[in-house]
Amino acid sequence: MIRFEHVSKRYPGAKQALSDVSFNIEPGSMVFLTGHSGAGKSTLLRLVMMLERATRGQVLVAGRNLGKLPDKAAPQVRQGIGMIFQDHKLLNDKTVGDNVALPLMIAGLRVADIRKRVRAALDKVGLLDREKSWPLALSGGEQQRVGIARAIVAMPPLLLADEPTGNLDPELSEELFGLFRRVSEQGVTVLIASHDLHLVRKMDQRVLVLSDGRLVDDIQPYALRGGG
Repeated sequence: MIRFEHVSKRYPGAKQALSDVSFNIEPGSMVFLTGHSGAGKSTLLRLVMMLERATRGQVLVAGRNLGKLPDKAAPQVRQGIGMIFQDHKLLNDKTVGDNVALPLMIAGLRVADIRKRVRAALDKVGLLDREKSWPLALSGGEQQRVGIARAIVAMPPLLLADEPTGNLDPELSEELFGLFRRVSEQGVTVLIASHDLHLVRKMDQRVLVLSDGRLVDDIQPYALRGGG
């Protein structure tokens, strides 16, 4: 689903953000991306989203070489990706249901289909009873779950999350990571950037470790390392 081949990224007038990064993420897998602040996690996700271009190397998503696509192809690439941010990015003047519906409205789906999919997505994150609520009436954890519902409502094959639990307490963070795992078990490829190493270890999934823009470790789940 995601393949990096000797990818480097340097911003003009700044230090190297990524240096010779290579890895492959299979479809339907759940992978964590960790590293210190400034290690390159967000830059890597931005390359996958075509929000940035690699300086060197190749980035492939779903078999498509993003470096060979024109800028005008970026919206089409992003339609196949659900993105979740730390700060939710919800619209406070729209209800929970309308926030979740936005990707489907942009895609031009029929109103009846939109309502059905919105309710299904909210049900998956346990917020079906909050469809008519306003975002400001929700807790931080509930707002983040609305963000997840919005990201999965169009049933994208790839889900990216950039520090999705950064503002949440440990119990809520573990609950959200469990939700991500259930999404992955339904066949969605999930890549999560997180600095919460304790919780990442508890999830026992593959972990890519960045340090100063370099991939310094690729840790496999315990079961794949020969554990019981």
